[in-house]
Amino acid sequence: MTTASASGRDDAGRAHLAVNPVFTSEPADIPRNSLPAGDLAPDIAYQVVHDELMLDGNARLNLATFVTTWMEPTAEKLMAECFDKNMIDKDEYPRTAALEQRCTRMLAELWHAPSAERAPGCSTTGSSEACMLAGLALKRRWRHARHEAGLPADRPNLVMGVNVQICWEKFANYFDVEPRLVPMEGDRFHLDPAEAAARCDENTIGVVAVLGSTFDGSYEPVADICAALDRLEAERGWSVPVHVDGASGAMVAPFCDPDLAWDFRLPRVASINTSGHKYGLVYPGVGWVVWREPSALPEDLVFRVNYLGGDMPTFALNFSRPGAQVVAQYYTFLRLGFDGFRRVQQNCRDVATALAGRIEGLGPFRLLTRGDQLPVFAFTVQDDVTAYSVFDVSAQLREAGWLVPAYTFPANRTDLAALRVVVRNGLTHDLADLFFADLGQAVGTLAKQAKPVRGRESASFAHGTGERR
Repeated sequence: MTTASASGRDDAGRAHLAVNPVFTSEPADIPRNSLPAGDLAPDIAYQVVHDELMLDGNARLNLATFVTTWMEPTAEKLMAECFDKNMIDKDEYPRTAALEQRCTRMLAELWHAPSAERAPGCSTTGSSEACMLAGLALKRRWRHARHEAGLPADRPNLVMGVNVQICWEKFANYFDVEPRLVPMEGDRFHLDPAEAAARCDENTIGVVAVLGSTFDGSYEPVADICAALDRLEAERGWSVPVHVDGASGAMVAPFCDPDLAWDFRLPRVASINTSGHKYGLVYPGVGWVVWREPSALPEDLVFRVNYLGGDMPTFALNFSRPGAQVVAQYYTFLRLGFDGFRRVQQNCRDVATALAGRIEGLGPFRLLTRGDQLPVFAFTVQDDVTAYSVFDVSAQLREAGWLVPAYTFPANRTDLAALRVVVRNGLTHDLADLFFADLGQAVGTLAKQAKPVRGRESASFAHGTGERR
């Protein structure tokens, strides 16, 4: 399904694209929404597409996205050499398949799996697919256990915070699982252990703990959640596994918070996913999911296909996809190593905390988080600021090229509207200085207003849960 652009200006009322006469000796009109009758010279086609894309925002100034926007030229060269490799053809591209297996073993070791060699795992197109695979494994394990006990298995549910990414709402919808959402309360913007345990019952397939909420960058207390579920099992006999959605934090915490227990060191953690294309420092799209041990991934979910002459075990929602991102992930692991990743992620955190502190000192803003977990922080306007809203600030910054999302929080904090800054590799202290200067100018301009011009209806950014558009 395709839709018009968010701006509503996709076709600008014209049925054809007009080609600059400098590009071609004869005037040419190119239909926008149907195949041209004839072909174009490659340089003309390139220039037409290139010129239209000039209207996109500058990815490096996009402080909304978690997705990697810069890689080294050597990584880009390596990816270009692999664009034509189909990741699924493991028999034809055995070395690419081997690099995928090495990456999963590296992640299993990084996340303290009991045996990195035996822990199942795979690459995906991103964390959304990885989450769906992990959710399917939770549901299938629960169903097997119910059938073995002679109990019905027709009412599965999944417990999670209302702050989860939209992929979990999709999983519940697509695979007939009841989502049990724990709302926010007061200054708690993520999952509460006691509230999570209280929503579990014999039909709970698992609890999702998010290591790095997209709303404010905070880690959910995975160890405390596991402890609450330990107590629940002792009292009621329900063994509820935990999946850690580490889309961002699973590639930050091992390097910046090595003593934090959130991963397979906790026996109740059954699986972990991450986005290679976020703090894994690879261009989109690649994700990863790793299970604690073979028993955590039911064998009947794994297909063994005789494909192009080889036996190929596969567990995926997608089939054909490029191998370039997997190769780039392996390159990045080799290129940086543990110390390199620690240096990059710590620098991102240093930029985030320093920038958050300066914004707090500016006066009109109140910090909700400080960027000291994920290098991400959220802030809102002070109660006594009546001339403008966070949505006005977002719009004013956009005029300077910065993309900073303004959004409202979900139940039970729909009264709270905030701005969020994501610091990624490539946002240096110097760029942060430029952003802070533009923010100061924006505040000076907006302070001259009599009242806010924009409200929550102008927000163009939605995290997911309960925010269907």
